[in-house]
Amino acid sequence: MSRGDSSSSSSTPLVPAPDEALIAAIRGGDERALAQLYRLHWPMVSHFVLQNSGSDDDAQDVYQEGVMVFYEKVRDGSLELSCQIKTYLYAVCRRLWLKRLTSKSRFGVRLQEDEDLGPLHHTGAEDDLLAAEEQDRRFTTMSEALDHLGEPCRSLLEGFYLLEKSMQDLTAEFGYTNADNAKNQKYKCLVRLKKLFFAHYKEAPI
Repeated sequence: MSRGDSSSSSSTPLVPAPDEALIAAIRGGDERALAQLYRLHWPMVSHFVLQNSGSDDDAQDVYQEGVMVFYEKVRDGSLELSCQIKTYLYAVCRRLWLKRLTSKSRFGVRLQEDEDLGPLHHTGAEDDLLAAEEQDRRFTTMSEALDHLGEPCRSLLEGFYLLEKSMQDLTAEFGYTNADNAKNQKYKCLVRLKKLFFAHYKEAPI
């Protein structure tokens, strides 16, 4: 839910009405709104990346990733916007591009900034991006843990949690004598998966 006191006529809302309307449309699943968002702020991010040692392909990669961070926060209802959308997207894309530049350079990176956007530390973009990166890391780690789990545990857990099969169906599919035996095996597999997940998660670089 975006923040902005539009009930007070004496103050200017932090989030402009057009931005609020765009957020509402995206939240409602309007694909045209997402396309509009992409077109609106692409020139700004493209200019920033090209101005800071990047290519057009770099700019597209960074912008697509930034838009997806914004889109997912809107769709899951966790976006708390205290600035214009363009400022938020600029902050996210700036952070993404700075991270890439830093990984390529042994020296400090100094960016050419768009000063018209004002201070970026109150946008919430930094926290949202870190949360998205952490979620990606967890998904990757879980996928790796499933790969190491082996059969029949992998198929059993995927069947129950991802494909939503019943224990009766899984009992028949895997040849268990009854549903209780299938449940016991699922529990053992789940314990193994958790151990593998946390072992890989602790080892993964931050």
